[in-house]
Formats: sequence, C-alpha cells, structure tokens
Amino acid sequence: MDSQERSSEEAEGAKERGLVYVWKAGSCSVTPERLLGLSGKTVLQAALGVHHGLLLTEGGEVYSFGKLPWRSGLEASCVNSPALEKTLVGHRVITVAAGSFHNGAVTESGVVYMWGNNSAGQCAVANQPCVPEPQLVSICDSETSPLISVRILQLACGEEHTLALSLSREIWAWGSGCQLGLITTTFPVTKPQKVEHLAGRVVLQIACGAQHSLALVQCLPVQEMKPIPERCNHCSQPLITMTDKEDHVIISDSHCCPLGVALSDNPPENQALCPSSETLEGKSVTGGPSDDSQKPLVEERRLVGLESGGPSLLSSSDGQESSGISSPGNILFPDKKEVKEYLIGLSDHSLNESLDKNICTEPEQPSQEEQLSACIPGPPGPSTSTLNSLVASCASAVGVRVAATYEAGALSLKKVMNFYGTSSSEPASQSGSRSPGPEALRDSREEQVRLESMQGKKSSSLVDIREEESEGGSRRLSLPGLLSQVSPRLLRKVGRAKMRTVALTPTYSGEADALLPSLRTEVWSWGKGKEGQLGHGDVLPRLQPLCVKSLDGKEVIHLSAGGHHSLALTAKSQVYSWGSNVSGQLGHLNSPTTVPRLAKVCGDGVWGTAAGLDYSLFLADESDFQPGLYYSGQETIENNLNENSCTKSPVLLLACSKIGYISNVIAGGGNCLVLVDKNVMGYIASLHELASTERRFYCKLSEIKSQVLRPLLGLDNLGNANTIQLLQEMASRFSKLCYLIGQHGASLSSFLHGVKEARSLAILKHSSLFLDSYTEYCTSVTNFLVMGGFMLLAKPAIDFLSKNQELLQKLSEKNEENLQLLEVLNAVFFMPFGRLHNYARTLLKLATCFEVASPEYQKLQDSSSCYESLAVQLSRKIKEAEYTLGFWKTFPGKMTDSLRKPERRLICESSNRGLSLQHAGRFSVNWFILFNDALVHAQFSTHHIFPLSTLWVEALSEEAGNVNGLKITTPEEQFVLVSSTPQEKTKWLRAISQAVDQALKGTSDIILYGAGGNVPRQEPPISRSAKYTFYKDPRFKDAVYDGRWLSGKPHGRGIMKWADGRMYSGTFRTGLEDGYGEYRVPNKALNKDDHYVGYWKEGKMCGHGVYSYATGEVYEGCFQDNMRHGHGLLRSGKLTSSSPSMFIGQWIMDKKSGYGVFDDITRGEKYMGMWQDDVCQGNGVVVTQFGLYYEGAFSTNKMMGTGILLSEDDTVYEGEFSDNWTLSGKGTLTLPNGDYIEGLFSGEWGSGIKITGTYFKPTLYENEKDKPKALRKLGILAVSPDEKWKAVFEECWNQLGCESPGQGDRWKAWDNIAVALTTNRRQHKDSPELLSRSHTQTLESLEFIPQHIGAFTLEKYENIKKYLIKACDTPLHPLGKLVETLVAVYRMTYVGVGANRRLLQEAVREIKSYLKRIFQLVRFLFPDLPEEGSTIPFLELETKGRRSFCSGKSDSRSESPEPGYVVTSFGLLLPVLLPRLYPPLFMLYALDNEREEDIYWECVLRLNKQTDLALLSFLGVQAKFWPGTVSILGESRKVSPNTKDACFASAVECLQQISTTFTPADKLKVIQQTFEEISQSVLETLQEDFLWSMDDLFPVFLYVVLRARIRNLGSEVHLIEDLMDPYLQHGEQGIMFTTLKLTHQKIHRC
Repeated sequence: MDSQERSSEEAEGAKERGLVYVWKAGSCSVTPERLLGLSGKTVLQAALGVHHGLLLTEGGEVYSFGKLPWRSGLEASCVNSPALEKTLVGHRVITVAAGSFHNGAVTESGVVYMWGNNSAGQCAVANQPCVPEPQLVSICDSETSPLISVRILQLACGEEHTLALSLSREIWAWGSGCQLGLITTTFPVTKPQKVEHLAGRVVLQIACGAQHSLALVQCLPVQEMKPIPERCNHCSQPLITMTDKEDHVIISDSHCCPLGVALSDNPPENQALCPSSETLEGKSVTGGPSDDSQKPLVEERRLVGLESGGPSLLSSSDGQESSGISSPGNILFPDKKEVKEYLIGLSDHSLNESLDKNICTEPEQPSQEEQLSACIPGPPGPSTSTLNSLVASCASAVGVRVAATYEAGALSLKKVMNFYGTSSSEPASQSGSRSPGPEALRDSREEQVRLESMQGKKSSSLVDIREEESEGGSRRLSLPGLLSQVSPRLLRKVGRAKMRTVALTPTYSGEADALLPSLRTEVWSWGKGKEGQLGHGDVLPRLQPLCVKSLDGKEVIHLSAGGHHSLALTAKSQVYSWGSNVSGQLGHLNSPTTVPRLAKVCGDGVWGTAAGLDYSLFLADESDFQPGLYYSGQETIENNLNENSCTKSPVLLLACSKIGYISNVIAGGGNCLVLVDKNVMGYIASLHELASTERRFYCKLSEIKSQVLRPLLGLDNLGNANTIQLLQEMASRFSKLCYLIGQHGASLSSFLHGVKEARSLAILKHSSLFLDSYTEYCTSVTNFLVMGGFMLLAKPAIDFLSKNQELLQKLSEKNEENLQLLEVLNAVFFMPFGRLHNYARTLLKLATCFEVASPEYQKLQDSSSCYESLAVQLSRKIKEAEYTLGFWKTFPGKMTDSLRKPERRLICESSNRGLSLQHAGRFSVNWFILFNDALVHAQFSTHHIFPLSTLWVEALSEEAGNVNGLKITTPEEQFVLVSSTPQEKTKWLRAISQAVDQALKGTSDIILYGAGGNVPRQEPPISRSAKYTFYKDPRFKDAVYDGRWLSGKPHGRGIMKWADGRMYSGTFRTGLEDGYGEYRVPNKALNKDDHYVGYWKEGKMCGHGVYSYATGEVYEGCFQDNMRHGHGLLRSGKLTSSSPSMFIGQWIMDKKSGYGVFDDITRGEKYMGMWQDDVCQGNGVVVTQFGLYYEGAFSTNKMMGTGILLSEDDTVYEGEFSDNWTLSGKGTLTLPNGDYIEGLFSGEWGSGIKITGTYFKPTLYENEKDKPKALRKLGILAVSPDEKWKAVFEECWNQLGCESPGQGDRWKAWDNIAVALTTNRRQHKDSPELLSRSHTQTLESLEFIPQHIGAFTLEKYENIKKYLIKACDTPLHPLGKLVETLVAVYRMTYVGVGANRRLLQEAVREIKSYLKRIFQLVRFLFPDLPEEGSTIPFLELETKGRRSFCSGKSDSRSESPEPGYVVTSFGLLLPVLLPRLYPPLFMLYALDNEREEDIYWECVLRLNKQTDLALLSFLGVQAKFWPGTVSILGESRKVSPNTKDACFASAVECLQQISTTFTPADKLKVIQQTFEEISQSVLETLQEDFLWSMDDLFPVFLYVVLRARIRNLGSEVHLIEDLMDPYLQHGEQGIMFTTLKLTHQKIHRC
C-alpha cells in the first residue's frame, strides 16, 4: 500500500506538500517565512492561538510552536522550532484546535485531549490552573444507561471555553461564560455537557471566538416545519400585537423577551450568570458605550438594500420560537428621501455592467433564489406566519378598501397582498437585485413597490434590518380606507387570482445531501455580543443558541470566528461579516455592524476565510487559477510603527502569491499562517481549475435562476396548463441541478483544503448524481422545447426579454450579433450542458498526472469518457428535440394537439411519398410518421396511433406483389407497407426496428435519420412485455392488457382489465387465456365480485379451479367451456344462513349428473346417490341425524319406487315409496324382535301408517339361519361402489393422457407426470412457503421415472411401493391428487350425518373399489407389476433364517405353503390409503359394534380385578407356564399371590400397539409379535424347547388379551377381517388372527 501511495505521489509530481509559512499580522507588506524543523513532514492542518500554534502532520502527529507558558522550560526554545507532543504519539490525531491559550486534539477513535491554560476550566480539568501535557477528556452521555462514551469529530476553542462536535452531530461544551450555551448556574464547567438547545438538529460545523460561539446547522426538512407561535415560549407575551385606530389598524411585532440581556464590561470571574440589564423596550442598551451600542440601529439603514439577508424560509425552528428571544422591528429607510436616494444610486449601475477586476468595488449580490417560488398571490399556505394571518384577517375585514402605508409614505397594495397571499415558502427576490436598466425606473413609488415585493416575509433574529419597517423600532402595517395612493395598474395586477406555485429550491434531503455538503444551512450564535459579533442586530448577550435569520437562505458553508467578529462563507463565494470593525477586519467601511453584511473582496470569489484577533484573511480565486490571499484589518504604517490605520477594503498580499499554492489559511492572535503546496502547474493546478470554474458556474446558474427563471415564472398568460406544468418541471430540474453544482463547489473547496486524493473527488465517487441530474434536466428542457414552450414565452415575456437582452446574452455565452431574443433565451437554458465537456477535459488533464498503469489513471479516464459520452448523448437528444420541433411547425394544426406530447420525438416520416399502404385506394392519402413511441398512420383529417411496444415489423420476401414490402403486425391489425425503393425499405425497416427496440428498453438513444454513422441493426424481440388498450376486438374491446406478447398476441403471463370491471390475471396463449389464471367479474347487484382461480384453455375455464360466487357459494372442481364439468364440490351458504348445504360429486354441463353426495346441513340429511340435471334420479341412500336410513330408488328429488327404510331401533320397511319418507304400495315391515307384516302400506313414516296385510310371528324353534333378515340385503339398492366417483378417476386418467382407463401410451403418461410436477413447481416458486424443503426434494425425486429391467423381484416391488408413497404425499402428482380427492370425498360421505352404522359395509366396499381402480392405474404405469394374486418368488437369502414362533429354532422349511410374496392391491395400496381414511372408517366400526363392545368391556374390567396368579388359574393356564419371576423396573422379583399386571408384561405391551396401527397387515404383525413375546417368556420359564398346542396356547393368549385392556377390540377384529389380504387367512398370521377372534368371542361370553 505504501509503495502504491508513493508511486502515486511521484506520478502527481507532489514533491512538497503541506509547507508551513508564517508572518506577523498587521501589515499588508509581508514576507512569509517558512517554518522549519518538521523534517519534511506534510502538514495537513494548523491552528493558531494568541502567541502559539499547533500543527497536525500526515502521520497523525501533533507539533506545537510559539510561546507555551503552560510548559516550563520551553518558552524560548519553541518560538520558531515546532516541538512534538510526545504524549499524543501513537494515538493518530485527525484534527486539532487552538484557543487563545489552550489546545485540543481529537484522535481517530473520537477521543479528545486537552492541554494549556485552564484558569476557566477550558481544558475540562477541575482545580488545576494549567495542564502542561495533553490530558484525555471523558465525554459521556448521561442520558444513556449504561453511560456511553461520545465520539468527537471536531473541536473549537475560544478564550475561556471549548466546544466539541460529536459523531451524532451534537455540541458538547465546557469552560466558562454564557458562550457555552448551557443551562447552568455554576462556572467553570469542567465536565463536558451537551448543548441541549440544539439537540436533535444536525450541526455541520462549530467555531469559537474569544467570547462567542457559532454553529452551522442543517435546516430542518420541510415536513418538520412548525407554525410560528402566537406567544413567546419563555415570557408568554404576545409576539405580534394589533392596535385598532380610528382610521387604520397597526400591526407590530416589537416584542422583546427579557432573556435578551447585555453584559457589563468587566464581569467578575466565575459568576453564575451574565448580569441582566434593562431590555430593549424603548430604552438604551447598557454595558458598553452608548454611542456604539445604539449606532447599529441608526447607521445601518442606508445600504441594507443591497446587503440585507433578504427572504428567509420558515424551514427551520425559528430563533424566537426556540430560544424565547423575539425581535423588535428594525429601521431601514426612515423616510422617503432616503429611499429615493437609494433608488437613484441603484439606477446608476446596470446589472449588465462588467467590473474591472483590478478595481475593488462592491460586488453585486444576486437575488436569493434558493427559497423562491413564483411570486403570484394566492391563499395562505399551512405554514403562513402569524403576522400574515393577522394582516389577512384585517384585510378581509376592511374589504376592497385595503391599502398599506408607511407613516411617512405610501406602501403598495401588492405589499399587503403578498403578506397574506403568499405562503411562507414562497419568498420573493432578494433586495440585492438591481434594476435591469434606467428605463425600468418608472417613478420612485412603483420602484419602491417592486423592491418591497421582493423582500423576505419574516425574520426572527432579535433585530433584522428590513426596508419595510418604520421608525420607532417596530414594524407596522397600516390598513387605511383610502386607495388614492395606489395606481389602477397595480390594483389590477394584484387582484389576479393565484394560478401556480413553483418551488425552485430542492426540498429533498436525500442522496445528494447525504453525500455532499448541504447548502440548506442556518447560522446559530450565542455568547457575549457587545461588539455585535452575534449578528442579531444588537449588542445583547445570548445565553442559548439563537438563529441568525438574516443569513437564512444564504447557503453558508463555513464559519470563522475571530476575537470579536464573525465571518460566514457562502456557496456563491461571498463572505458575510459582522461584529467589531475597529481595525477594518470586516472587509467594509460601515463600522460597527451588528448584522451580517457582504465583505468587499476583490477577485473571482472567496473560497477560504480565517478570522484573527482583529483581522481577517480571505482566500479568493484569481484569473490565473492561482488563489490570492487578501488581508483586512489593522495596518501598521511603515514610517511610524506607533501609528496604525485600518484597511478600507481587503488588500491582496502579493508576497503570498509567490510562495506556492495556498490551500489553507489560518489566523490567530498576532500571527498569520498558510499551508502551501508546490507543483502549481500540474495536478493541483488542474484541481483548482475544476473547483474555481465549478464555483463560477454555480454563480452563473444562480444568476439565471434569479434573473431569468424567476421573472419568467412570475409572468402572466404563459399559456395552457400543460405549458405551465412543463415550465414548472424545467424550473424544478434546473433548480435541482443548480443546487447540486453548488454542493459540488462547496465539496471541491473542502477538498482543496484537505489531502487532495483524486479517488475522493465527488465527481468520481458519486458520478451517478451528476449524470442523473444532467439527464433529468435535459429531458425537461427538451420536452419544453418540443412543445413550443420558448415560442409561447415570446409574447408574455417580450418586455422582460427586450429589457434584459444584454444580460441574457452574457448568461448564454453567445457573442454572435443579430440573434433573436428567443434564440438567446433558448441558449441560456441549454448553456449548462457545455459543462459536461469541461468535466471530461479536466478529468483527462488530471489523469495525465498519474502513471498509465495506476488505478487512479484508469478511474479518471473512465470517468472522463463517461461524462464525454453523456455530453454527446444529450447533444443528440437536443438535436432530436429541435428536429421534432421543426416537424410540428409544418404539421397540419388539426392533428398537432392530439399527437404532440412532451416526450415524443420524430424519427422519420413519409412526406416524400417513400412509403405507401398496399392496396390503398387511388385517391387515398396515407402518411406514415414514425415517432420514438408510436407509428402514426394519418389519412386526411383522421389518424391512428400504433404504439411501438406492441408493433412487429418484418421484411417480406421479394415474391410477386411483395417487392419492397414491410409487414406490420399490431394486436388488432395487420397491413403491408410498400416502399418506393429498396433503399427506402431498408431505411424504414431499420428505423422501425431500432425505434421498437429502444421503446422496449425504455431508452431514447435513437439515431436520427440522416445523422450518419454505422449503427448495427437492432432486432427487437418477438416475445416482449408491453401494455396495450384494445379498441376493436369484440371480446377485448376497451380492455387494457399488460404482460407478455408474442407476434402481436398476448402470450405468457399478463393482466387483462375490461372496462366493465372484469379482470384476468394469469397466462395467455396466442391471444387467449390459457393456463393458470385468476378471474374477477363484478356483481353490481350485490356489490361484490365473482372470483375464479384455476386453469383455462383457449379463452375458457377448463380444468381444475375454484369459483367463488358473489352470492357466497364456492365451487371447487373441474370446468370445461366455462361450465362446471367433471368432479367438483359446491358449498352453498353458510352455517348461519337459511340454506347451507354442500354437494360433492360429478357435474355435466354445469349440472349435477352422475354420482354425488349432498349434505343438507339445515335439515340434517345426507344423500348419497345418482343425479341427473341437478335432481336426485336413480338409486341412492339417505341418512338423517335422527338415525333413519333409506336405500332405494329416487325420481325428481323424491323417494319413488322400491326401497328399504330402517329406523334407529332396527325396524325395517322394504317395499314401495311414492314420496320422501312416504310408504305407498306393497311392502314388508320387520320389527326388531323378528316379527314382520306383509301387505299394503300407505302414509308418511313417523306420522301414522295405514296397513292392510298379514302379521307373522316366526316359530321359536325355527333355525336361526332361516330367519328372514332384511338387514342382509343392505347395499343391494345402493349405487355400486365401482360406479362411485368415476369422474375423479377419469380426471386422473385424462391427466395421464388416456381417454379411457388403461387405453393410452405409457411413456406419454410418464411425460405428462413430469410436466405436471415441473409446472406446479414453477407455479409455487413465487410462494416458497407452500413448498417445504422436504416437499421440494420429494418433487425432485418424483421427476425420475423408475426403470425396471429384467425379472420382477421383491426389491422392484418395494421400489414401486416407495414411489407410490412419495407420489401420494404430494397433491402436485396426478396420483397424489387422486388420493387427496378420494380422501376428501370419503370423509365428506362418512363424517357428520354420514357417520351412520348402517353405512359400514358400504364404506368397506367403497375402499375395496378404490384399491381395485388405483391398482389398475399403477399397473398401467408399471406394466411389469404382476396381476392381482400373482406371486413374487423369494430369493434364497430371503428364505434363510426364518424362525418358528413356537420353538424359536431355525427352520429350513417354510411354515407357509406359499412359495413367495403374493401381489395384492391390499398389500400395495392400503399402507398409502388407509391411514388417511382410518378415522371415519373406524368410527363406523365403533358405532356398528357399540353394543357388543360395551358387554366385552364390562367383562374385561371385571376379570382384571383379579391378581395375576388368580387370573391364570381362572383361565386354566397350566402351572408350568406360570412365570416364576418377573422383571419390574429392571429388577427381578418373584411372583407372589398379590402380584398384578406383571406376568407376560412384554406381550401385553406389544398387543396394546394394535390400536396405534392402521392397516390390517400392521395389526397382524402386532399379533404375531405378541405370540412371539409369549413364547419368549415361556422359554425363559421352562428353560427348554417345546411346541405349542392350541389347548396350551389359547388360555395364555386369553390372559394377555385381558390384561391388554383394548377398548374397541371387536372393531379392530372386524376391520382386520374385512380388509386383510385373502391369501393370509390360511397362513401363520391367519391362524393367529383366528385365535384373537376366538379370544374376543370367549371374553364376550364370560
């Protein structure tokens, strides 16, 4: 790094940097002497006290020189030889400060060190008169807990106090005196305290005079502006008073808060507070010579018109408001005579008069446009001051007879109107604006009106000198009843309504303010002010910071504080000075002054200041890009050393110009110091050129803004609203650019004071700010040009332009003669773009100071190219605008208004008949105009616009009739253009293609026709994103589409919005909705939307979707041709509405047809059967919440035909029905006890039935099997299980690409599965919360198709099983979607009212049907899978090691006669399906076996009361099988007669797991493991091999079942029996299950 820096320095030629030169102050003929003894170290910063100084070197070391009385033994030795402060070595200091007799330093970690005189506590050390060595100062914020150390950025030292600026931009103070700004009663303050009055504000810089303090504060953002209070915050007296006289009203703001006090000449040390004195309520100021103290109020009246602060924004906390100090009014012009004298003097100097640079005259002060808005009266804004509101109320009370007068002269009505008609954020021109010329002076009264109207509206310093204030020290406005003194012309002008307000000051505090110095600043001062050094217009002290309002809007960027005077440097390179002027240190003759005034410094602009004890130094630009140093202060006459005089104006110190480039100037007590760099003609000279030209450029832009732009904005009759808006936009962009240039100028000034590293240049680091601002301004000014804005200004601005022609020509930098006024005005606003070439040239010049291989060289080269290319691009934009303007001048006027847009630029047009429409009529006129955003086809008086973003062009092949043809495609039209020549065709094809490409990219880098240059042809993409409004298409008429396109048709994702409120958001294909999308249709009657989310095909709803109706119904299912078609679920109403219901089943052409389940929640009925045309038709089942069950035929929603009806008590009717629950015809009624009646029945069930028939009582001895049980017939009249949910399975087959089950291409099916998974993954990519990580991994694994080569083995079978488990885990897979739907319909059917025990066998048959049909699907996808019941042979490895549960020995022969694994749908699919269906299914089993289970459970509880041995004995278990010992909690214990629940405990725990499994196979495994556990326990007891016999085994197993206490064992047994694999019934597990079944029956009979 060091070598790189060294090479850079050598490349820059920086042989000597930071040289220190010192000389004695007090003479203009000086000889600066170089300060030696630094061993060639570069000095970055210096600070001077009264007799000593500090130096900070590049390595962070600090040196002291001069008289150092606080350090013994060094008084003489250190006068000229700097001494290193060894205490600070190793701390790397970043800034130093020197007070009169003490010092401070800040390290890079933000720590402060102080040393020197400490008599007033200024070193923050208690009870120590001086601090000989640098001592650390602890600064902690007491408001935080725990205490946090405050990091410091900057220090400032006075005579008896020190200020520190923290990293959080807050001020901390210590020392003595009111200049601390602290609320304290004890001095000295040795513990740093925060200046609370400025807490929350952003402080940019601090400065300390001998006994006063200054702070540069950033203005508050506009949104934080506070209204002016009506009363003083401290004394609660009214700030503004209104006195009603007989003929007029007097408004006064002469309030003076008692907090504003004067200090005595010699205050005692360490006093608690500065002594108070009488206030300024008409009394003289005490504490100083009465003449001096009162002169400011009298002697400063005459020239304040030029030097006054002018307008001030209310954009910050008002000084009065925050500190409680109010301002009495000031006296500017005591009478009309002085006004006239001032006006006459003003008219002698034209604004266009150039000043001789060798003659020092008072420079012109440009108007303060930084806060200006258009000065057109309007209603008061929200931030209008209280004074304005008072005047407004008075004016409204007086009515049209309003006028305003001074006590000695007339004040125009416009003055009054401006007070209440202009908001506080609309300042007018500053008083410093000079008249354009003598011809502009009508009479003194009108000129006075003009000047007064350009004044600011409010100032809150204690004394703010203004010309509108009257005698007596208070401002008054009178509202008399006479209008005789006001001219009719002024009345008409003032009476116009306000039309617009244009803020020319950027109010943003965004990126630019964060990266560059802010110009929106305020100056705050406090401390002793007997010399006027506080700048408030008086000589009173201030105990707390108070804003110097006369400097508001002056864009102060740096403050300097001397012994008793202050300096403020502005961004316009001007210096305001105030305070003591005994030695002429203020740079002007009007002495003394208590308000800021302009110092008269020669040169091209000041960019550095320093304030000494009684003198000032100014660093200013000179014509040769070499800074000049000016001195203002006491001057000792050479012939008589005892005789002193004062400089009348700052004098150039010629000797200092010869020592090198002065980068820093420092003032102290009796010495002056400068830091000098050599190498003037190289690197530093280029930097200075950049900085000085930027500062001048800013002054010129400010002058244009104030002298040209603001008057233009104030003109009347500027044209229509669009023109005014464009002018406002241009003014706003110009103001933003101007502000940025001002910031950059201030940044460069600071840069020249610092290290000057090229990489830190703002123009390099933050180039985007400059590029964007120039581009934005170019866009606004060219838009204004294209719309003929400058021509429209000609008429209303003719007077202004003619009077200011010379000024305009100077500002435009046009030296040609005979230029028209509009051309000059045009040139003024296009002048800023030339600055880009200057940037590029200066950066290139800087680059040559570095080696070619260095990174600085490359960076500077790149930036130079960037600025140069932007200049070329903006120049091209300007040419485009001029070309377009020329076209509009010749274009027929009728179509101009509709086609002319600010951002529209002409590319080419066919007025030369080079392009025509194919097959056009003989007499038709077709004119084609290509703009940068549209192709216009004009015909006679009509035209049509084709936006380029939705236009496609292609060259037709040269076939017959298509020679030189271009095919144009738009969303709704397609036509062919024929060019006259091949060259014309090529030109138009290239122009249209480039224009389309640029329109799609959103850029405007379009090459004008005829501009030349070989530009490669840009082919615009066929597929693109664009927005379009349909005008002709019958389906999309007036609809707006925003999305993807392909060759003129919506294709891809997009949003279509119809004029009637319909909206579709989703995918399109070839112009129609196709794919997944969302659709809304407003229902005006219900004031809600129909909402559809799902799939589309060819513009219609097709596929799965969810349709939410405005009525509250929701349909979720399949669609076809915009109708419900296929399987779907319809929810109607809500539970609280009158008819909530739910239907799930098959739909055909928007009607319920096929099998479906209808749940009528209100009636408590559920129908499960066939439908046709929205009515129940065919076989079906109805169950009710009261336990009724009907199964039979339906016709037109009614039970009609043969059916079976069961009641809850098992009463059964089997016969004919004619209506719902109405018996009619032959039938049989069977009672619960077995008796039955045969005959004719009629009547409604539950309401009395008429019977004609025979009653049968079966014989008691008849065989049980021969009993006529109607219950055995249930299910015969219901819908066949295979007929249920056919639409669900058809949908799955369709997804696989099969028209009917099993008919299709298997590989196509796999392709469809992969497409479905990929599509769904992309669809859910935007919603990652829908897909978990494991889910995503599952989807990725499913995209791979399982491959099976060779013989089908059990391993391949297991792979298929695993694949099915994964597939059914995600609804994105077709099989998973099928399973999810089946689970939904199953639960819908058998939950709620459907949980009826009569439905058990129907539910079991339905599951078996699912298994059969899914197995068919699986075999289609995996054709290698054997058929149902086929066997997969075991491998040898799989048959070895099988153990008998009886003996535990290895058995080579198989216990089961099966030669292998049997493939069944039960074994393959139940593990997937049954866990999802288990809750409703098991509930049906539990309901069906409820009575048996109760009896069984009663027996289990009764038998389990016995001990283990008693129960074993009771069950008949042989004693040899009784366990002798049992293990309890790991301990082996002997079984005693009292032992309970300990025998066969492992087998009992194993059997209890049967309730936690779902499939029969898993339950059988649990039973098998239970038997094995029993055998293991017996083996441990017998200690020998044995074989079980059923007689021995059954009692033991019975004991285990009893101890297991399984609540629903009967339901478990029946479930296993119904759904177990048939081939297992005769195997080992089958025998074990039979044993469990018999055990259950045995317990049931106990």
